[in-house]
Amino acid sequence: MPSRRIFLHASAAGLAGLAAGPLAAAALPPAPAKGRPVVISTWDAGLNANRGAWKILGPGGYALDAVEAGVMVTEAEQSCCVGLGGNPDRDGIVTLDACIMDDQYNCGSVAALERIRHPVSVARRLMERTPHVMLVGAGAQQFAVAQGFALEPAQLSADAERAYKEWLKTSQYQPVINIENSKSRPTGPVGGPQNHDTIAMLAIDAQGRLSGSCTTSGMGFKMRGRVGDSPIIGAGLFVDPTVGAAAATGQGEDVIRMAGAHTVVELMRQGRSPQAACREAVARIAAIKGAKAKDIQVAFIALNAQGQTGSFALQKGFSYSLSTTDMPVLHNSEFLLK
Repeated sequence: MPSRRIFLHASAAGLAGLAAGPLAAAALPPAPAKGRPVVISTWDAGLNANRGAWKILGPGGYALDAVEAGVMVTEAEQSCCVGLGGNPDRDGIVTLDACIMDDQYNCGSVAALERIRHPVSVARRLMERTPHVMLVGAGAQQFAVAQGFALEPAQLSADAERAYKEWLKTSQYQPVINIENSKSRPTGPVGGPQNHDTIAMLAIDAQGRLSGSCTTSGMGFKMRGRVGDSPIIGAGLFVDPTVGAAAATGQGEDVIRMAGAHTVVELMRQGRSPQAACREAVARIAAIKGAKAKDIQVAFIALNAQGQTGSFALQKGFSYSLSTTDMPVLHNSEFLLK
């Protein structure tokens, strides 16, 4: 039996030969596009978010700065489902999840974060100032405060408090398909059957640098401690600077099961267009869920290193915001279930 040293030497030689061979050369993707910034984000909330991002992208700024600034717009808006104005968990507490990833495989994430207005910025600070990728709960809050983020009052917004009191009458949880789209929400204030929302954003800047971000308050009236796909690198968001980026929205548990965003990026690596990659990932979720697929919504957006975009949804109703100028455009996504 060969020794471990001989085995490792042989393995290293084999890997070196593979890296130098024709397969490695064939796997190299085209160089990133340069000169035309693009930003794509989920849902109609992405229109305002894209405008915030374009203030950085338009003058030639860094995609990472753009995806942070863009989703901060949504975090600051009064919404049922993103930021501190969002609906609470079943214990009446708002918890926030967010992540961010740059063009050098650096990433940061926070989950179950309380009383901090901009979780995406905490995620970026974690990425840039610590050796860690993810902090959760009290530890994430402690880090945020130590970094100078203000600790906001521990209280619900007026709209969220009304929604929570209404929910307490039955205390029943029922996912609502496409609640992310404001057109699907009931008229009036945040009260009603709002469920969950995510703002996810991908961008490429004039230098061809890719970045992405994602932020949410998660499912309204969720179990205490529940975390979905949004802050999980490889599920809710993934960026490979040589290939492209992808992000997810919808039922997070089902995105986690198949590492959704990473799957989309790997499909692009294999040669699929962003659109085809999103479609194939959605089809895999449909196959996993079977007959239960009709009860959920999952959608992906993607952006490759050449600046091409794509999206695909499980069900009708998903929209995304796209900007190649300072005027974002809302698009209805293609979908699988007819």
